[in-house]
Amino acid sequence: MNDFALELAGIEKSYNKGKPSEVLVLRGATLEVKRGEVVALVAPSGAGKSTLLHIAGLLDTPDEGSVALAGRNMVGLGDKARTEARRGDVGFIYQFHHLLPEFTALENIVIPQLAAGVAKKDAEARAMELLARVGVAPRADHRPAALSGGEQQRVAFCRALANKPRLLLADEPTGNLDPATSEQVFSVLIGLVRETGLAALIATHNMELAARMDRVVRLDKGRVVHP
Repeated sequence: MNDFALELAGIEKSYNKGKPSEVLVLRGATLEVKRGEVVALVAPSGAGKSTLLHIAGLLDTPDEGSVALAGRNMVGLGDKARTEARRGDVGFIYQFHHLLPEFTALENIVIPQLAAGVAKKDAEARAMELLARVGVAPRADHRPAALSGGEQQRVAFCRALANKPRLLLADEPTGNLDPATSEQVFSVLIGLVRETGLAALIATHNMELAARMDRVVRLDKGRVVHP
């Protein structure tokens, strides 16, 4: 079995390609993340962290280079195959929770499972199990607006893990929280990742949080640098 949940090789990405305003964001970026490994991705704003995460998670395509999830090359796949791979293999967490406001915390975690073909009863059981792990089970029937910022982000973590992905991608997951809540929520996130044994690539500006991960890589002039 391939030891790597994610393999990026020679990733090139530019915007406004071929125009005077062309911006080259990634220049041969290469990165591997092993199963069970938590990697911090650090760089200044605008350096390409989000672009790299979107390519890793099949939300965007590179101009050049290869993307492999669990040893399977994703380059050249059709939209349907990419959607299925993204739904089954990748979980996303963003700086803002992006929960569906008209649904409860429980329903927000159930919905992606239903989309993946999980029976409603099993999806609800999985959702309650995850909410209990992050300490939000008593708030399962509350809509996002009735939850605190930390609770909203914990529910977002649960949603990202609902379909048991191999890879978790997080883009500044605590960047919208105050320092105390950020620390609490980050501890919950790392605990969930360790429990489930999945691979995680977490973009962050917070060097204290980055130092608690297995290793730190940074983006420098469009390339991934391994200190």
